[in-house]
Parts: sequence; structure tokens; C-alpha cells
Amino acid sequence: MTTMSRARQIRYIIVVAVLAVLLLMLLWPQAQLVDIRTVDRGIVRETFETEGRTRVRDRFVITAPVAAMARRLMLEPGDPVRTGQVLVVLDEVVSPTLDARTRAEASARRDAARARLAAAREEAEAARAEAELARAEAARIRSLAERNLVSVETAERAETALQRAEREAASARFRVAIAAHEYEAAQAVLVRGSRDRSGEAVLELTSPVDGVVLKRYFESARPVQPGDSLLEIGDPAALEVEVDVLSAHAVRLRPGMQVELQRWGEEYPLLGEVQRVEPAGFTKFSALGVEEQRVWVIVDITSPREEWASLGDAYRVYARFVLRETPDALRVPASALFRHGDGHAVFRIDGSRARLTPVRIGLRGDGMVEILEGLAEADRVILHPDREIEDGTRVRSR
Repeated sequence: MTTMSRARQIRYIIVVAVLAVLLLMLLWPQAQLVDIRTVDRGIVRETFETEGRTRVRDRFVITAPVAAMARRLMLEPGDPVRTGQVLVVLDEVVSPTLDARTRAEASARRDAARARLAAAREEAEAARAEAELARAEAARIRSLAERNLVSVETAERAETALQRAEREAASARFRVAIAAHEYEAAQAVLVRGSRDRSGEAVLELTSPVDGVVLKRYFESARPVQPGDSLLEIGDPAALEVEVDVLSAHAVRLRPGMQVELQRWGEEYPLLGEVQRVEPAGFTKFSALGVEEQRVWVIVDITSPREEWASLGDAYRVYARFVLRETPDALRVPASALFRHGDGHAVFRIDGSRARLTPVRIGLRGDGMVEILEGLAEADRVILHPDREIEDGTRVRSR
């Protein structure tokens, strides 16, 4: 064999080898691009979210006790008022003298108002005693907490109980004030009002509490009838949130449960807790026309007042209720899970291969799932696995 024939043979061999390598590269299965997430530890919470609105806890509607001519209102919504401040001045209108029956009815209303005032004072005294007891209990537990004899959670619960008792005592005082106002209004039907400088009979309606004007029902002078609403006042610093939730969710809520108030106007959430789940539901139609049974849930705002000072009455918020949580759970994103037989599974990354791994799951929520068995911390799993991925499929990260 000549040197030229050997060179030609070598070239043929090289060409065949290159073609074989190219063919092998074409036929060799390509590694699929996948999104990968590392299994870690963190909080997993089961929550649900729904829309709610703020409301002033103790609001008072000032109404006309008698038929009269109301003078022009000088107060604007948002104006502060003090206890005893004159809110509305009513001028007497010409009316027939009270007959025996009307006077007897007015006397009965006055006596009933006096009885309600006495009952409100007794309730206020009981609430004050409860607040004193809660204050003493909080002081005792605070002293024990400083010596590490009780848990921090016990001390926080005592402080919360103290705050709730003080609020109940304040509400009781407000009820006494409004009962006294109602008694004065009932008495005013029987007793003529004081005379102003012009000699015309007038009746001055005063504020039962410190607060601000929330709403006024008229501005210019006008005649009013008994029971007509004139002004609405309250304290915007004492806000709570009312949320209507599905009855299926309401049965899982308990007083004291944690709530996060989000999308209220600032980036950070406010903290709250369930105060009360009302026992009666109501029917409501959703935006799609579906009939739903819903329940009112009242939420206390526990974040410092300075953080939500800009909130007002009837402002919209979104309440996220925390039903259950595990603070240190082994977790993966819910998008990594899929149904497998009677349970769940994930694709775990083993080198460059995807391995089908059955898992047992626990709590799930907020896009995360607690893993009880099947994975370990620092394992890597595939997110959103498609149907082309099987056990042993070659994969690589995007």
C-alpha cells in the first residue's frame, strides 16, 4: 500500500468518525431546562384573605328630642368636640300644649331614661372594677416576667387583657354619658328650655363624649322632628375592622386569632386579632351573582396607633386571617408538588437527573407546603414539572 492510499484511508476514517460523533450528538437526549428550588426551613401558614372596612368602635348619633327649628350647624366633619360642648341649638316652635296622654307618655319615657342611666352607671362601676383587677393582675405578671418566672406569652396576654378591660371600662363610661344625654332629652320634653337673650325658648344639645364630628345630616337651619338625626360623633382613635367572611371560614375563627391588615394604603401590614365572630349570618350575592352565606367578624387593631393614625372611619382594608402556622417547617413551593397515586410527589435533583420522590405533606398555605417525609433540607426540587419529565430524565437549571 502506497503512502498516498494510506493518507486517503486515514482521511476516510476521520470523516467517518466526525460523522459518527455528529450523529451521536443529534441522537443523544438533550437535558431539559427546568426551574429549581432548594428545600429550606421557614414558616408555613394556612390563611385566607377577604375585604373589610374600618369603623369607629363607639359612635353616637345626636338626634332631635322634640319637634323644633334647628339652627345652622357650624361644625364640619373632622372638627374636634369636647364633652359638654354645645353641638346643636334648637329653637322652640309653636305647638299645642301637651295633653294628659302625651304628658303621661313623656313622663314614662323620662322614667325609662332615668332607669337606663342608673343601669349604665352600675355597668360602668362593674367595668371599672374589672379594669382595676386586670391592672393588678398585669402588674403582678409583669413583675414575675422580669424575674423570668412566667413566659413572655403570659405577660403579653395579661397586657392584652388589661387593654381590653380598659377599653370596656371606657365604653361603659361612654354608655353612661349617652344614657345621661337621653335622660336630659326626655326631660326636655317636659321642661321648657332656657331663654336666650332674645327671649326665645332654646334647647342646647351637647356632646356626650370627647371625639370628632364624623357626619352631619344637614347644614342650614331647618325644622326637625323627634328622632331626626342631626350629627354623628365618635373617636377615630378607637377604630376596629368589620369583615364579612364566608360562613365556612367563620366556623374556624376564634377570638384572639392573629390577623394581618394589608393594602390599607401603606406598604407594611398592620397587626390585629379577632375580637368577635357574630353568631348570625346573612345572605350576600357575589360579583358573579352567586348567593353566599356570610358572617360579620370584628377585628381589633393591635399595632401602635402611630402606625395607622391616617386611617379613618369606613376605610377599606384587606384582612388576612391566620388559621394555623408552623414556624420552623421543612417546606417547598406548592408548585413543586403533583399528585402521584394516592399521595403526592416531587422531582428531586440527583446530580443531573430528575428522581421521582413520593412525599408526605402537612400544612399548606401562602404558596408553601410543609414536608413531613420524603425530603431533607438542602435537597433541590423542580418547580412546575411538565409531562415530559420522568424518573431519570436529564435536566439542567435555567
